[in-house]
Formats: sequence, structure tokens, C-alpha cells
Amino acid sequence: MSSSRTKKFMYNSMTTAFHQLIVMIAGFITPKFMLVYYGSEMNGLVSSITQFITYFNLVEAGLAGAAVYSLYKPLALKDHEGISSVVSSAKHFYNVSGCIFAGLIGVLAIFYPIFVKSALSPWMIAILVVVLGAKSFLDFFTLSKYRVLLTADQKVYMVSIASSIYIILNTAAIVVLSMLRVNIVVLYIVAILPLASRSVILHFYVKKNYPYVNYRAKRNDKALSKRWDALFLQILQSVQTGAPTVIATIFTSLKTVSVYSVFNMVLTGINGLLAIFQSGLGASFGDIIARKETKTLQKAYNEFEFAYYNMIFFVYSVAGVMLQSFVNIYTKNVTDTNYNQPLLAFLFVINGLLYNIKTPQGMLVISAGHYKETRWRSLAQALIAVIVGGILAPFLGLIGIMIGLILSNLYRSIDLFFYIPKYITKLSPLLTIYRVLRMLVASVIIYLPNFIISITPKNYFEWILYALAFAVYGALILFLQSFIFERSLLFNVVQRIKGMLRKSK
Repeated sequence: MSSSRTKKFMYNSMTTAFHQLIVMIAGFITPKFMLVYYGSEMNGLVSSITQFITYFNLVEAGLAGAAVYSLYKPLALKDHEGISSVVSSAKHFYNVSGCIFAGLIGVLAIFYPIFVKSALSPWMIAILVVVLGAKSFLDFFTLSKYRVLLTADQKVYMVSIASSIYIILNTAAIVVLSMLRVNIVVLYIVAILPLASRSVILHFYVKKNYPYVNYRAKRNDKALSKRWDALFLQILQSVQTGAPTVIATIFTSLKTVSVYSVFNMVLTGINGLLAIFQSGLGASFGDIIARKETKTLQKAYNEFEFAYYNMIFFVYSVAGVMLQSFVNIYTKNVTDTNYNQPLLAFLFVINGLLYNIKTPQGMLVISAGHYKETRWRSLAQALIAVIVGGILAPFLGLIGIMIGLILSNLYRSIDLFFYIPKYITKLSPLLTIYRVLRMLVASVIIYLPNFIISITPKNYFEWILYALAFAVYGALILFLQSFIFERSLLFNVVQRIKGMLRKSK
């Protein structure tokens, strides 16, 4: 990785770390206030509507990925005209997508209240749908065109900074208004207002640093032709985040949706922290692939996969032990439904691990622009999650939905283990498979004390002490297995990290 790439990676990592920390804290605070001041049913209602809105974001289906991919080459060549033509096309399609999205929100506002039972009146539910959809609607017109340009140019840190400011103001508004027990619709109307701060920051930054970008330049729609192939990856991402809530809304109750949202909140926080370690790397690998630097790609990817796998197996091994006890403390004063479900917690951890195992390979699919080549594989994964979850949900509830997700991610992980080496890295797939199996054994060893020690912390302080103890134990186990089996690669990664830290000073 060149000095320039390393520097951008450090900027992106530090700001993304801060952003994900803010997102995680906000993700814990907001549902807590919803549960305490409005109850599980209202928390489930907001979660359910939000996930339907997530599906409607498919109207921009793959546009961001295709635009970012199309910008790699003109940015590398400093082709200002080419950059403007791609950004102009992206802006046009985002505007069109925003209008379609608004229409879909209108349809949801009409029909959603008919099928969902809630303490709120149908009119209030309809208004809540519109209000919750307003943020995504505004994103199409105020954020998207800036985000694709800054992401492709490995300057995600600006998006992270602007978004962090918005989230802090948004969360503060929700907390204050919840404590005042303001009407839920009024609360979310006020919470949208801080969105203006993010738009202003990005507008002036791009205007100052990219003065040559002309949003009215002649469009290069052909550059975004990969958009429709990227659609399938977008569907996959939406299935992973939205399908469980939608299936639970259809086959269970809003209180059950609330249970899912609380467990998912923790896993979303974990995944957000893990995302720090790949922030900006997709663009860096895209740059390497565009320059056809095969040896550099192989070395950098092998080191990243090794480091990332150590990280996720460490995190999810500890989470497997500590997740349920955290949820018990978090929902201690919530008595309107049962949140103590150890089997569900275990399945959430297994699914989270499988979802992240394929992250290095999935990143290369996007970096190399292999949307069309992998679309049927992505569609198969989505179908497994929806069909299996839909069949099992009426009988097993959330357990059945999680089984569908686990099978879906297991299939996709195995598929990518063979696809990426064959078509992109040219490395042996056995290297990845061997690495995963080794770390699975290490995870089992980390989890074993859970059968001997009774872990029942009564408050957050006790929980942190237990978590730290298991974290030290887990880190030691994973370090030893890496030292024994991949010692030279371990030292290479340590040296690379040291080098990045020196350059960041």
C-alpha cells in the first residue's frame, strides 16, 4: 500500500472509528428511551416501519456502488471532465430515485396502518411512516452525490465527520423529547431538523476541494451501466438488515419485532466497530485492481484477511459469552415482553460471525466491479434467507428467522471462498478455509469456560469486568494460534500497523 493510500486509510479509520462509536452509542440510547418511555410495542412499530423504508431504498439499487467504481479510473488519471460526467449522471439518477422513493412511502403510509395493530390510530401511523421516510428522501437530494465522490477518492472521513455531527444532534433531540413524553410523531419531526448540518458541511467541503466538478456536465450514463448488476448486491444487503423485521412483522407481533431489534441493535453496534477496520480499504483495493498490481493485491489482501479474521473471531467469541447478559441488563426495567432468550442470542452470534466471514471477499467483489458475475449467487443467498425464514417463522418465531439467515450466510461464505481466489486474487482457496477452521477451533476453546462459570452480572460495571476477563483470555488464545500457525504473517501485519501509526503522527 503506497504512502498516500496508507495516509488516507489512517484518516478514514480514525474518523470512521469515531463515527461508529457515535452510531453505536446512539443505537443503544435511542431504543432504550423508546422502551422506557413508549414501550416495546412502539419500539417494535418504529423498527418495523424503518425496515420497510430500508427496502424502498432499493430504488437507488446499486447506484452508489456503480458510481464509486466508475470514479476510480478518472480519479486516478485526474480526468476532471470524466469525474464531472460520472457525478452528473449519479446526481440525475439519485434525483429520479428520490422521486420514486417518495411515491413508495406514500403507498406504505396508505396500506401499512391497515395490516398492523397498534395503540396509535391509523392516521398517526400513516403520518409516522411519512416522517420516518423523510430522512431517506432527503438523503437522495442532499448526501448521495457527495458521498460517492468522497468514497471513491478515499475521503470517507469527511462523510463520517458530517454524519457524526448529525447523529449527535439527532440523538440529543430524541432523548430530550422522550423524557418530556412528546407525541412520537412530533418527536421524529424535530429529530430530522439536524440533517441540515450534515448537508451544509459536505456542500462546502466538496465545493472547496473539488472546484472542477460540474454537476450539470454532460452525463455519462454508460459509466453507470453496472448499476443494474449491483442491484443484486443491494438486495442482499437489504435482506440481511430488513427481511427479519419484515417477516417478524407479518408472522409474529410488534413486541416480537422489538425483541429482534434489541438483539440486532447489539450486533449492529459490533458490525459497525468491525467496519472501522475496512474503512476506505474497498477504494484502496479498487485502485490497486484498476492499476493491475496483482502482487500488491495478493500481499495486501492476504494480510487483511488474516488480521480481519482474527478480529471477528475474537469479537464474536466474546459476544457469544456476553450477549444475553448484556440484553438482560439493558431491558431490566422492561416487563411487557420476554428478552431473556439465550438460544436466540447464540443464533445471533453465529449469524453475525458468518456474515462477517465473507466481508473480505465481498469487499473485493465490489472493488473489482464483479456485480454481474456474482448476481445469481447473491440472489440465491437472498432467497435462502427469505424462503427458509418465511417457512419457519410461523412455527419457530425469531428462531426460525435466524436459521434462515444463518443458512443464507453459510452458503454465501462458502461460495465466495472459491470465487475470489479463482477470479480476482489468484490465491489458493485452501488458505482461507484452513484459516477459518483453525479459528473456529480457537473460538470453541474461548467459549468453553461459559459451561463452567456462571455469568450473571447485575449491572454494567460487573458486565464490563466479565467482558474484559473473557477479552484477555480470547485475545491470548487467538494470538497463540496465529503465532504457532502463521507466525511470519502475524509479524508482517504488526510491522504494517507500526508503519501506519508512524505515518499518522
